[in-house]
Amino acid sequence: RTGGRTVPAAGRTGPLGGCVVPAGGRVVSPRMPALALHLLRHAHAGDSGAWAGDDAARPLSERGRRQVARLADFLAEVGLRPDVVLTSPKRRSVETARPVAERLGGRAIVDERLAGGHLGPDDLEAILRDHGDPTRPLLVGHDPSFSDLVALLTGSDALPMRKGALVRLDLARPVEAGNAVVRWLVSPDLLGPDG
Repeated sequence: RTGGRTVPAAGRTGPLGGCVVPAGGRVVSPRMPALALHLLRHAHAGDSGAWAGDDAARPLSERGRRQVARLADFLAEVGLRPDVVLTSPKRRSVETARPVAERLGGRAIVDERLAGGHLGPDDLEAILRDHGDPTRPLLVGHDPSFSDLVALLTGSDALPMRKGALVRLDLARPVEAGNAVVRWLVSPDLLGPDG
């Protein structure tokens, strides 16, 4: 039992015998807790080609700050409570993560491994392990890392993440390719104009 409900043995409720069914219904193995993984691509940060400074120091644009404020309000309204918020050290990610974490009653923790580049199941497992094996983590980072990771985990050809988009994936641990289900995807334009 890991936060979901334990299904009785086969014959009384079907062939699920002893598996854990988290809220929402996806059957996962009882060997590790179910994972509700939230991936948030940093909000709008202007045109990278027009930025003259170090790319890691590029801030959110006004549009990006509005996206973050709307998303933080939306997530608070729907009752999202991540057990950890992890962010890339790049300024635009930190400026996305901090207001969201604060609005949800937490704080953002920087993890260098979210700064970009390849992010696969083993990398994700290591990050989760190093932060206490959370079951509802929210990770803030970049593309193409996040879009590639979502496609890999869901077994899709592609699932592009727009700037300011948030996806929730439900999956079992250990994290494996093709093992995730998209529970929801929130695009910034869904939450208001100028998305």
